[in-house]
Order: sequence, then C-alpha cells, then structure tokens
Amino acid sequence: MSFKPLNTAEYPQLLAEKVNTVVASFADLSLPTPEIYPSAPEHYRLRAEFRIWHEDGSFFYAMFDPSDPKVPIRIDHFPTASETICTLMTPLRLALGEHSALNKRLFQIEFLSTLSGDMLVTLIYHRRLDDEWQLAAQAIAEQFNIQIIGRSKKQKIVLNRDYVLEQLPVDGKHYAYHQYEGGFTQPNGKVNAKMVSWAKARCGQNPDTDLLELYCGNGNFTIPLASHFRRVLATEISKTSVKAAHENFAMNTVSNALVLRMSSEELTSALNKERSFRRLHGVDLDSYAISTVLVDPPRAGLDAASREFIAGFNNIIYISCNPETLHRDLEILTKSHHVKDFALFDQFPYTHHMECGVFLTKRG
Repeated sequence: MSFKPLNTAEYPQLLAEKVNTVVASFADLSLPTPEIYPSAPEHYRLRAEFRIWHEDGSFFYAMFDPSDPKVPIRIDHFPTASETICTLMTPLRLALGEHSALNKRLFQIEFLSTLSGDMLVTLIYHRRLDDEWQLAAQAIAEQFNIQIIGRSKKQKIVLNRDYVLEQLPVDGKHYAYHQYEGGFTQPNGKVNAKMVSWAKARCGQNPDTDLLELYCGNGNFTIPLASHFRRVLATEISKTSVKAAHENFAMNTVSNALVLRMSSEELTSALNKERSFRRLHGVDLDSYAISTVLVDPPRAGLDAASREFIAGFNNIIYISCNPETLHRDLEILTKSHHVKDFALFDQFPYTHHMECGVFLTKRG
C-alpha cells in the first residue's frame, strides 16, 4: 500500500466546496460575505510526525489508515509538509540507518520547522538512551544543522535547545517567536501570517484603551497587536506557552503586555469580581480600560460565562478552529453585537477543517 499523492490541481475546487459548506452553515445568521484566504496547495504544514516501521533490517517512515490500522503505509515523500521537512526526510533516514545507536528501537520521528528555516527533530524510542546515543545524535545534529531531542519513557535529552525560532512575516515586518517542542503553534505558517494581518487590520489605533486576549498561546497575536493598544492583558493556561510568551515579548521588545497563567474562566471570574486569585497579586485589574477582546479558543469554543463576559465589550475579534462551536457562540453574541467582518482561513487544505475569523462591534 502506498500513500495517495496530492493532486494540487484539485485544490481550488476542493476549497470552493469547503467554503460553500461553511458559509451555508452560517446562513441563518446573515453574516457578511467572507474574505477567503487560501493556503499554498503544497508544502504548507510546518509540523509532521511519522511512525518508524522496521522491516528486513531497514526502516521507513510510516502512517496508518484508520480503516486498516495494522498495515503501515510507507511515506518516502510528504508534500503537505514544509519544504524544509521534505528536504530532510530521506537524508536523515539514511543517516540514522548508519548508526545502530540511533535506529535501534526507534519508534517515531516528529519534525517541527519554521518559515525561517529552523528545524527541530524529536526521536522517540522504546528503549533507554545512553551516552553512545547522545554522541551519535550530536553528530547528526551538526551534520544537518538541526536541533535534536531524544525521548523514551521518563527520559528527555535536549542536545542544544528544545525550540525553533520563527520569524513570522506580517505586513512587511518580522516578528520573532520561540516555538517549543510540545507547545501549540499554528501549523500553517503562511496562512497564520494572513490571519494575524487580518486581526491587526480590525484593531485600528487605540492609544487610550486596552486589549484583552483570552487563549493567547505563545503570543502569536499578542505581539503584533500590542502596538495598537495602550496595554494588553492576556491569559493562557499552558505552562509551555506562557514561558514562550514571556520570552517572545522580550525578543520583540513588547513592554505593554502582561500574560497571566490562568484559564479564561478564571480571569473572567476575577474581572467580574466573583473570585480573587493569588496569581493576580500586584495586578490592578481596575486600571485596565478594555475596549477590544480577542479570543482564539480550542475546538470546544467559549464557555457560557466567558461568552457572556466578552459581550460587554465594544469590539470582539473571534478566531475559531471549529465552525460548529463558533455558530453556537455567535447565536448569543449577535444579540448584542453586529458582525462587521467575516473571514475564512484554509489552515488545513484537503480536509473539512476551516479556520474562521469574525469581527463584531457593539450594537448601538
């Protein structure tokens, strides 16, 4: 069995069909005609992970069809992945094959790349890693100028650093980000840049008011939007993402943003003066004059309390990875707000998934 190759000629039609499906699902809400932001038809995904299948003294990258999960599908070329990943796949496999310390009981390989060409490779094993592995892996890292992490049960060896450095181009400027192994990052870098640019264009200049951002991640939106506001108050629950956000603020000389390691529900409760939190010690929430809120929630969308809370602000920028939960939330938010702009970002070509952006303004 072999992996079905991409037919890039089909992409425009597949995108059109997906757009029509998503737009039809919002027909009852009478949203504006969406702006469409397509993906590159290939080499668009900055992450990839493969099982390693050992056979006849050799091994290859493999994926599995859910309908036949016991039969490996050999992957020699993966055009959905970035060119950096595709260029590295075969030479890396051959190099690993020359060292028993590197290929013995190798179970999985994960690639994390960037638009700027940085690369981190995680090698996952079903055995404990030793000094021999570390010496051999260091040689491979130097040979290919990549970062390598070795993982096995209760073991993680970082040879140099456990992140890649991204330089995201947005509106003629580059923003620097540390993107950590295991941390969330947008998978389609070029579409992400379009998404950030779209959000920036909705902000305008607000030197006397502040931005509230829920689910800020590593500062993907926070950093480019910070210059549009007096201050930014952001929240994120992941320790890895909060660490990255602090580092990314420093790299981009963003001094007017504060990220709190809290869930959106907790911060909503604090801003509503329902609960106090030790994590807010020294933070004067009353000093913020929030005019705009940006939310980029997980697939579950907003919880009821957060949805009700953000309805109190003049402007809402809602980035959604799930049209179904977005529709549910808009059914409530459109009672108090008017949808001014609607956008569709094709982060995941050749799938039914679609990223949406909605800009809402308070009804008069």
